[in-house]
Amino acid sequence: MTDRPSPSLESKTTPEAIAAGTTMGTVSLTVSDLDRSRAFYEGALGLAVRELEDGDLVFGVPGEPALVRLHGDPSAPPLDRRATGLFHLAILLPSRLDLARALARLAQARWPLDGVADHLVSEALYLSDPDGNGIEIYRDRPREQWRFDGGELQMATLALDLGDLAGELSGAEEPQPAAPEGTAMGHIHLQVSDIPETEAFYSATLGFGVTTRGYPGALFVSAGGYHHHLGLNTWHSAGAGPAAPGAIGLRSYEVRLPDQAELDRVLRRVRAAGLATDPIATGITAVRDPSGNVVHLRSR
Repeated sequence: MTDRPSPSLESKTTPEAIAAGTTMGTVSLTVSDLDRSRAFYEGALGLAVRELEDGDLVFGVPGEPALVRLHGDPSAPPLDRRATGLFHLAILLPSRLDLARALARLAQARWPLDGVADHLVSEALYLSDPDGNGIEIYRDRPREQWRFDGGELQMATLALDLGDLAGELSGAEEPQPAAPEGTAMGHIHLQVSDIPETEAFYSATLGFGVTTRGYPGALFVSAGGYHHHLGLNTWHSAGAGPAAPGAIGLRSYEVRLPDQAELDRVLRRVRAAGLATDPIATGITAVRDPSGNVVHLRSR
């Protein structure tokens, strides 16, 4: 599978395109019960856990950046599905066999699926964590199999044959309790209040290229010709604001830039657009999108 951007997608990037090596990083969430959530992320998803000094938990695979950070608050207001925030985080697995193993882990944990889909560029399982935070687990098809129409990447939501997926597992296949090496945060899908304002921020200011507008009320953008690093929709949140402070759901998410020079370049565009920035650690600066979602821009 090639990592070079498709020429069809390169033509849609902005003059100030964000670096091709940009990826998504840790998604931070508030949950109501850390012990309950730990059991889910460890057992059903197969992620390794580490406790931080402040009591938060981070989950991922050894040797890779953390995928999810959880902050527990039993008094947190419940998830507001009409507010802006997280639609789902999307964990990318290296292969179709790994996706079949993930399906087996969920079955072993007796954790229900919210849905499944063939998106042409990928195959995906959808579920929710114990507090209702949306999760996608998916594998990509090779880029040479992606299809274009008039220069626009073709994505769809088609039926996924779970029997065929499960067939990737041979009868002698040993259970795989842990997510594999190479597991990554593939993309993040956000609920936003307004698509044009959101496009101005993510495309014109940050520099993500628009890949498809084929879903009404949604926009998909990426770096380096990927199908999407960010999904942005108004399906439940048109005209809405953020959830109550401290509520269950999204606290922040990371955009990981290849180096400090690229971080500085993006921050210059952010400040030129008149947006406030908040340096929170060395190499990490926070900014809010027009819907109030907190983005941590950081260098690797």
